[in-house]
Amino acid sequence: MANSIEHAQLRSSWGWLAVLGAISLAGGILALANPFAATMTAALLAAWTFILYGVLQIVQAFRVRGRWPVFLGSLLLGVLALAIGISLIARPMAGIISLTILVAIIFIVLGVVKLMYAYALRPISGWVWVFVSGLLSLVLGGMILADMPWSAASILGILLAVELLSNGAFLLAVAFGLRAASRH
Repeated sequence: MANSIEHAQLRSSWGWLAVLGAISLAGGILALANPFAATMTAALLAAWTFILYGVLQIVQAFRVRGRWPVFLGSLLLGVLALAIGISLIARPMAGIISLTILVAIIFIVLGVVKLMYAYALRPISGWVWVFVSGLLSLVLGGMILADMPWSAASILGILLAVELLSNGAFLLAVAFGLRAASRH
């Protein structure tokens, strides 16, 4: 009984998912149209996320102040996150460069991990796709670093655009699938 009620509620929510998908697609298109503005938006979003996290971590530190090592670790982590957030707002261009270097390093590390994983999967069908994904991550990370600091002006915005576009496509696919299911 509860299962059929949940399915009915889920099927009836297709309209909201379609609206969210359309908004996400529109945001992705706008981000692709102006990658620098999208990069600045991503940096400011990261800044405010760090600030919120820092404040919450500092509050948490004072909630556990009876345990000295936990208090000190939580307080230092909160102050560091808060300082990073304030720094990103105060000097957004320097923050964009730092975040872009971080993204490039993440791509490179993920590339190495995927290549090691592909090597471990080698006898299994499909290991080649993991290998190709690892190579692609390595190449993307290398390309970003090779074009620094110029790549910093657009990379974060392009990545945001790709995420918004894929999210929008996913939400629309689910929405239209739910709409079709609700007709049966």
